[in-house]
Amino acid sequence: MRRLLVTCCLVSVTTSMASDWTRFRGPNGSGVSTDSTLPPTTFSETENLQWKTQLPGPGLSCPIVIGDRVVLTCWTGYAAGSTESDRQEDLKRCLVCLDRHTGETIWSHEEPAILPEDSFRGMFAENGYASHTPATDGERVYAFFGKSGVFAFDLGDGRKLWQQDVGDRLENRGWGSASSPIVSGTNVIVPAFIEGDALVAFDGKTGERKWEQKVSGYESNWSTPILVEANGQTELVLAVPGEVWGLNPDNGKLRWYCEVPGSDSARASVIAHGDIVIAMAGGRGSSSSVAIRAGGRDAVTPLWTGRDASGIGTPVIHNNRLYTVSNKVLTSVNPKTGERIGQVRLTASAQSGADQPTATDDRDERSDRGDRSGGRAGFGGQGGGRGGQDYSSPVVVGNHLYYVSRAGDIFVIELGETPQQIACNTFASDRGNYSATPAISNGQLLIRSSKSLYCVAAGKR
Repeated sequence: MRRLLVTCCLVSVTTSMASDWTRFRGPNGSGVSTDSTLPPTTFSETENLQWKTQLPGPGLSCPIVIGDRVVLTCWTGYAAGSTESDRQEDLKRCLVCLDRHTGETIWSHEEPAILPEDSFRGMFAENGYASHTPATDGERVYAFFGKSGVFAFDLGDGRKLWQQDVGDRLENRGWGSASSPIVSGTNVIVPAFIEGDALVAFDGKTGERKWEQKVSGYESNWSTPILVEANGQTELVLAVPGEVWGLNPDNGKLRWYCEVPGSDSARASVIAHGDIVIAMAGGRGSSSSVAIRAGGRDAVTPLWTGRDASGIGTPVIHNNRLYTVSNKVLTSVNPKTGERIGQVRLTASAQSGADQPTATDDRDERSDRGDRSGGRAGFGGQGGGRGGQDYSSPVVVGNHLYYVSRAGDIFVIELGETPQQIACNTFASDRGNYSATPAISNGQLLIRSSKSLYCVAAGKR
């Protein structure tokens, strides 16, 4: 176990707003919408498309939805495609707020980058400078821009309210960082795993630093925490390389930990099924899954362990089944036992071209270690660099699971006793890089490519 340094505290109570999608993977990071108004299962640029908006620049961050607004981040300047510059000095992060009904820009804010940043080459070209999904408490939007810091903006007019530093370290292999902030009561909790070996909580209104846990062991971590109710209290649960931790969200103190065999990185985020936490971990040439009952103390024993993996994407739980997607295969697992129930191979539509096999996790990691000579492909080029494995996570609404591949194939799977793929949709004119997880809100499905944001809704054209 790694020793946590103890600092100070504040209160923590989670809130959620019906139909809103306020953080990475929506309500508490579950990837599940409980909306009764459902998005369509078939769509294209001429069918069920409410609007399409060209973005100021590329990015992997996911859109969030609050009320009548959609917010997401991009970057501009250096290595940014149509606005590309060869100078890191031109790199800016951009927070964009759109009208959810029309796609028109309500406000936009650009923030210069603190340099030096990672060079846009090799594996970093698969990630980029805008991979952290923003979060909102309904009044403010919180954006994490890596070593450039944490920012709070007024949701109404985009005014910058405060800015805080959380470290200036770059990822030692040049892969970048991607963990996203979450809101916990009056605090915003920022996983500055790469930048400062730290988990930091700020007062959302003032930016005051409420607590900070600095500890060696956060490296190789691109996951986002969740909040779990167990034994009448709230726990902040996160994956770290080799373990899962349960912390007190009021002060960051460690309550319990569980070892995850065969794991040397944390790419997928943990998910919760009641008070059961499930982690899908990865390692060099290995993968593992583990279920843990939250609410314990000190070292805890897993309920079950398995070998199923979800790659970079985080799994989703619906109707007492856990679903992962890896290498274009949907796997269903019993979350109470870890027993595999079945698998479905996803098939791309004819208009998207032949199915393009995705590298296994092991092969991708070998490529990651070996590719350091690459030029500026990826987001700044035409499409997605080497292609690589898919980055997005599945989301569910009603009895339909939506999954977006890197190539832009949007699979729709009808869930049930035997899951079945019922559609594969594409936007034919935009076969670029699709690495963001979609958002779902009140019958709208928001899908991001490296160039555009699409709003899909039934009956729209």
